[in-house]
Amino acid sequence: MNFGYWSFLLTAALSALAACSAGTPSRSSNELANANKPANPSTLQRTEPRTPNTARTIHVLVALCDNEHQGIVPVPARLGNGEDLQGNLYWGAAYGVRSFFAKSTDWKLVGQTQNPADAVLERCVFKNRNAAVYLIADAYRGAEIKKTIADFFDYASGGKKIDIAAAGASNHPPLSAGGDADLVVFVGHNGLMDFALESYPTNKDGNRRGAIVLCCASKSYFSAPLRRAGGDPILWTNGLMAPEAYVLKAALDGWIANEGGERIRSRAAEAYNSYQHCGLKAARGLFSSGW
Repeated sequence: MNFGYWSFLLTAALSALAACSAGTPSRSSNELANANKPANPSTLQRTEPRTPNTARTIHVLVALCDNEHQGIVPVPARLGNGEDLQGNLYWGAAYGVRSFFAKSTDWKLVGQTQNPADAVLERCVFKNRNAAVYLIADAYRGAEIKKTIADFFDYASGGKKIDIAAAGASNHPPLSAGGDADLVVFVGHNGLMDFALESYPTNKDGNRRGAIVLCCASKSYFSAPLRRAGGDPILWTNGLMAPEAYVLKAALDGWIANEGGERIRSRAAEAYNSYQHCGLKAARGLFSSGW
């Protein structure tokens, strides 16, 4: 076997380890109780006029893999450094969101900003080459996983809308993301296995935004808060998994094509089996779409 093949196997194994250190997942009583708390007033929707997006937008929140601050099985230091954009398992490594989408023939990197917010080390903007769709990907510090998940629910509820300035006529137009995105995505470790948020937002505007949650057992842990936020679960998971970008890419291909949830689930399962070699039946069982 050549070096590339062994490198692939090592990355896949490390990804699976980093996904989560928990055993069989169970719902936290604290999480269920907190999911019914009143929404945090600081997440209320802004009311000033906004320029509507001219294309569909996807906002991806990536909690960088972090050996020190997350309840994961430790991975090699470079992959598990929550401050290292270049080597991080979920961002700069081969199957990290930034690296994978930057190399994709279907997406073009059209904007890149360092430290756009205190908790965010980098923001990348990608334009789909085949459709009027923009993807905003934020790399959150690994130590800020709690804020990452809180922001995800805020965005899913229609709160905390973010203006992203134009990067020039040849790059991208002004975009409104966060709670204005059509689809919101969380990628990383399932922090709700380790903690509960202080509050969970309710829906702000009556709109149902699509949601994808790529972490271990996300349907079990994210269900009550996402329902409260008014999100529409396009894809989430039933067990332990490696939250790598090939699954997200496959799911987005289906979403962009306006496919139904079951077809998107099949796309995700096919991609997961292709990289993890776990068997298509097992991969299909790992993913769910809808409630």
